[in-house]
Amino acid sequence: MTVVVVLLLFVTIFFLLDFAGDVRDDNWGPHLAVEGLAALGLLISVLFGAVQIRWLIHRARQDEAAVATARGAMTDLIRLRFAEWQLTTAEADVALFALKGCDVAEIAGLRNAAAGTVRAQLARVYAKAGVKSQVALMALFVDELVDLAAETAGGPGATLP
Repeated sequence: MTVVVVLLLFVTIFFLLDFAGDVRDDNWGPHLAVEGLAALGLLISVLFGAVQIRWLIHRARQDEAAVATARGAMTDLIRLRFAEWQLTTAEADVALFALKGCDVAEIAGLRNAAAGTVRAQLARVYAKAGVKSQVALMALFVDELVDLAAETAGGPGATLP
């Protein structure tokens, strides 16, 4: 993007210098006035575009930092809940795959386990978590993260922007 802005800036400078040379050599006329306005409009557009690109890059960096923070918070929350629920290593693995959206067959394939074993492990995870399904397990973590973010933003009951 920087290359494009620099290229546009060079083109703008060329048109402005051409306009200045025309003003010096010729008398003012409607054609020269339009050419000057066009060159000025191009300069304003390039400057505005550069400011917008800079703002977008800044926002992207902020978003990346927020995602990294959320990822860390989610990881911490998962570890904390898995420890509270006293999940076995196998149950924790299965629960993590379930949180990532994998179905029983996918989890079985990833763990080289039978689908029945995975179903039994998921049933124990759901019981320990106090939920009845994979969606409810996911919602449990999302709700807790949203509540945590709202509390951080302005206390209990606060709404997120």
